[in-house]
Amino acid sequence: MKNKCILSLLAFFIVVLSACEKANIDVDTSDADGSAIGEVSGVWSKGSVQHIKGDIIIPEGKSLTIEEGVTVLMDSVNKPEIVVLGNLYALGTAENPVKFTVEDGYKTKTNEFGKLWGGILAAPSCQELVLDNTVIEYGGAITSDASTSVKMGLYKKVSGEALPALWFSNPDGKLVVQNSTVSHFHEDCTYIEGGKIIFANNRFFSNGVTGGEAMNFKSGCLADVAYNLVYSVNTNALKLSNSGDRTPQAYIIVYNNTMLNTGWRRPTAKGGSIWLEASVRAEIYNNLFANTRFGVKRDPKKPEDSRSVSSNNWYYGYGQLTVDQFQVGKNDIVGGSNDVRGKVAGENNPKFVSYPLETSVDNYVFDSTWDFHLQGNSPALKAGTLAFKPHFTSGLVMSNGLTYNSPQPAAYVGAFGSKF
Repeated sequence: MKNKCILSLLAFFIVVLSACEKANIDVDTSDADGSAIGEVSGVWSKGSVQHIKGDIIIPEGKSLTIEEGVTVLMDSVNKPEIVVLGNLYALGTAENPVKFTVEDGYKTKTNEFGKLWGGILAAPSCQELVLDNTVIEYGGAITSDASTSVKMGLYKKVSGEALPALWFSNPDGKLVVQNSTVSHFHEDCTYIEGGKIIFANNRFFSNGVTGGEAMNFKSGCLADVAYNLVYSVNTNALKLSNSGDRTPQAYIIVYNNTMLNTGWRRPTAKGGSIWLEASVRAEIYNNLFANTRFGVKRDPKKPEDSRSVSSNNWYYGYGQLTVDQFQVGKNDIVGGSNDVRGKVAGENNPKFVSYPLETSVDNYVFDSTWDFHLQGNSPALKAGTLAFKPHFTSGLVMSNGLTYNSPQPAAYVGAFGSKF
């Protein structure tokens, strides 16, 4: 009898262990909070809390859908990575965003530039990735030889790299990032190597220690980038490049974005607002640059495609040094037609509803009470152009039935227009 009891107990534990292993391979916590390590797919249900204890992988051919209000808590000791071989859909709402974050106790001055977990790394096998109303914060950990991403040859394939919040690398894939926030990352926020892409209505702030862009696009990208707010990234708000020898040629349409204080914290003078290089084809319209280091700038050794266009962009500098650095003819600054670009400090005030324009250009602390809408008497309200067409106004259709459209351009400059 004693032996039979022992055998029964062993059988019970085998079943339990098998169930745990299955949960880690194909996680579908549709009814409860959970924790994960290893391979995951299925659904993380509305309002749940998912504790990520180690690296997780969405297998090729499978999907993970994260519903509104889910909090994904990353273990700040193990510093996990999220590797996407299949598809990922993070579908928050304005009231209940999805959050990739850490415990509140780690959100300190010491950790203000993250490094507490890795990032979301989408391999070339990832066909679709959507981040809608999603918060991504306090990541950017440095890779080592033991990192899953290094072992799998992802991102830059070597150790010692600060991971971005998002890496996507399929020229045939579809990527949508909208209504989302990326903050407190160590270097780049995003690093995109191909795909049909919409970046719209996002916020980027308090990112980058000694380098890093908010949005970094390489060859293989067809992208619409619109209505984003970029505040004080270390280097450029946008790096637009055709490097990497992928097809198609990188062709990025950038319109109606607001950029402030970008570039000043980088120790070298590479850029500060939008950087163009390596035969990228770029169209740049209706953007508002306030106190950025430089204007749109090219790499003179590897300039942009000759078909590139820039027009109706607005430049403001509170200090004379800022104004001097966005003048065409200096520092490889790119001019545009119908630009508003004064020569005297304080000229062409865009008249934000609530933002102190005298704020130090190297400030990176974001105040959520600031309001970058334009006052009703702002001259910037009628300074834009509608004479262009984004790539994806007819929509990107996803396999889960959702369709995402690039927003139409506005006749004002910047991301917000008037509140009334």
